[in-house]
Amino acid sequence: MCGASTRSLVYQRKEGCDVATVEERYQHLEKTIRGYNISADFAQIRAAFEYAQAHHGHQLRRDGTPYITHPLNVAQIIAEMRLDSESIQASLLHDCIEDTDATYDDIAKRFGVTVADLVDGVTKLTRVQYSTMEEEQMENLRKMLFAMSRDIRVILIKIADRLHNMRTMEYQTPEKQRKKAFETMEIYAPIAHRLGMQKIKWELEDLSLKYLDPIGYDEITKAVAAKSEEYMDFMDQVQGEIEHKLQELNIESNVYGRVKHPYSIYRKMYLQDKTLDEVYDLFAFRVLVNTVADCYNVLGAIHDLYKPVLGRFKDYIATPKPNMYQSLHTTVVGSNGVPFEVQIRTYEMHAIAEYGVAAHWKYKQGIQSDDKEHTYEWIRRLLENQEDADAEDFIHSLKVDMFDDEVFVFTPRGDVINLPAGATPIDFAYSIHSAIGNSMVGAKVNGRIVGFDYQLHNGDIVEINTSKSAKGPSRDWMQIAKSSEARSKIRQWFKKERRDENIANGRAAFEAELKHAGIPMSAVVAPDVLERVLKPTSFNTLDELYAAIGYGGYTAQKAVHRFREEVAAHNRAEKAAAEAARIASGEKEAPKPPARTKSEKGIIVEGLSNCLVKFAKCCTPVPGDDIIGYITRGYGVSVHRTDCPNASFAHQKEEPGRWIHVSWGEDVNMSYATSLEVVCKDRNNLLVDISTALSSCKVGVSNMNVRTTSDGFAIFYITIHVTDSGQLGQVMTKLNNISDVKKVTRSAG
Repeated sequence: MCGASTRSLVYQRKEGCDVATVEERYQHLEKTIRGYNISADFAQIRAAFEYAQAHHGHQLRRDGTPYITHPLNVAQIIAEMRLDSESIQASLLHDCIEDTDATYDDIAKRFGVTVADLVDGVTKLTRVQYSTMEEEQMENLRKMLFAMSRDIRVILIKIADRLHNMRTMEYQTPEKQRKKAFETMEIYAPIAHRLGMQKIKWELEDLSLKYLDPIGYDEITKAVAAKSEEYMDFMDQVQGEIEHKLQELNIESNVYGRVKHPYSIYRKMYLQDKTLDEVYDLFAFRVLVNTVADCYNVLGAIHDLYKPVLGRFKDYIATPKPNMYQSLHTTVVGSNGVPFEVQIRTYEMHAIAEYGVAAHWKYKQGIQSDDKEHTYEWIRRLLENQEDADAEDFIHSLKVDMFDDEVFVFTPRGDVINLPAGATPIDFAYSIHSAIGNSMVGAKVNGRIVGFDYQLHNGDIVEINTSKSAKGPSRDWMQIAKSSEARSKIRQWFKKERRDENIANGRAAFEAELKHAGIPMSAVVAPDVLERVLKPTSFNTLDELYAAIGYGGYTAQKAVHRFREEVAAHNRAEKAAAEAARIASGEKEAPKPPARTKSEKGIIVEGLSNCLVKFAKCCTPVPGDDIIGYITRGYGVSVHRTDCPNASFAHQKEEPGRWIHVSWGEDVNMSYATSLEVVCKDRNNLLVDISTALSSCKVGVSNMNVRTTSDGFAIFYITIHVTDSGQLGQVMTKLNNISDVKKVTRSAG
């Protein structure tokens, strides 16, 4: 043996001990399973382990350990969730289809269709090519969520897989660390929360923060460690006071305290600009009891001991969260003036709070023992609502639907409806039924008439007024509605009822965006350009694209961005074809006039002297760009980049006598204005980060505008002054490195 500790699963990698450590890990897994399920199918579990070990063969992880250690650790996490034999087998096999020559059919034959379906549900769509990272992420999530809607164990295995990968992320490149941490924070932690798996959610958030903001993470963990002795004394004192009080009342209980986890502290510190000493309710105590009646008795005892903070009491026992979470929460102030939170729950509630769906989803001989099918109806609704959504909208809606901020409101009959925080009566109406939303003419909250944009609060009683003569939803509702379900149903209504109006509105928005980008309509309708843009989408004609823009299913900005790239590629191809034809025909290239070193604004215009020069605003060229000149009427020569749509080969053929060769002079020493378009995921302090990046590059900024979109993005239009394309490249790289910046392109001026 290698002296490894199977209890902590920390193994030293030494020459010749790989087999021993792998076997020790497997034995530890079996021991864990026997601790809660003595009747598990250990023969099949062992077979799955050996199958995975054989297929992964000599593959190694980044840390140099055999690859099989990863499936073993994922299975260990699943076993700690106390899941069934099939889940353990699928965990051991989860990378076989994706990373080895194993097939679905072979796994189904050896381990059964259920296990094969679980493995396939976790497997990414690695063999499919997508045009953008967002599309690939969307389709992989769709596949996983679809499998998850049929068997919730798919997502439990995927979360365990991501958790172990995050635990070992230190061996990856910084770029991959940030990418995976961001995806974990944006997708997997919210899913864990939505499934009630708080313990795993907290660990995923903390591990993600470690790579997304290592400085902030270190500051918090070090500050907490420095005060650990002081914090422990405080928690021991409070725990003792609560235990003594409950003993007097003869209430059997288990009391313990903790400092809130780093990401929770981080959000409070950085979003509210506070120091650690200023963070409110840094401590949380849990009281576990046997019955619901004891929960309320403990609440009374806590409020006898300490002064409760008004507005900080929540009863999730009477009104459970959609993820099954139940507990009483109250914030109180101790005798020394320090506020802290107390959570009171039964032992059963605590198991659900820690492991959520895993605490409910138990299988015995393939039969579901506790039918919670209706609890996960939100997964199917989420998929249905996003059937026509594009990649960015799907990802954004997924995040909104699963974030932890939500409100609980009531129908007039007393039914509880949960909605995203910030939801309005429009969201409430569509959550009841599409017909209610489409015929909505007004709303009352707590008996008072409110506007459609009124933000609902916990406990509100909402009543929707409808009319058979209602004209249907307004386009403004798309901006007001918070939930993806409401926006999806509004889009469906417009898609069905107002096609001609959608086409007209979509065409107007598209043409306005085209004009802003400096792209002529003639370039868009070029057959090969139009076909190449529409082929990857679900649109067969421009009218279908216009209709989608009109009803909100697609954005004009995204459509024009696709056309801009294809028009530029088309222009390059035409130019190359013309040059090839010239060479093939033996035609000599027209002799260039002698180069001149004297320039106007750094531009040498060959064939003309003493002419006025201006830079085209549609492409804002800078030294280092390939350029061409256009002789304007009365305004001299306008200088374009050669890849500008307005300088396309087609334009040059239409007016061959007005296009002229220009070049950069040797006396280029001034700064040149150029424009950038920066697409970002909207967040706090984004403007500060962009301004800091521009300042560090020492470039002048003459103009900056920003607009936000309904899908949570911010688009900055920035005019800067640079000396050449090299400095411009540095600026674009700097901006691209900012967190939440998705794309930086040169744009129209």
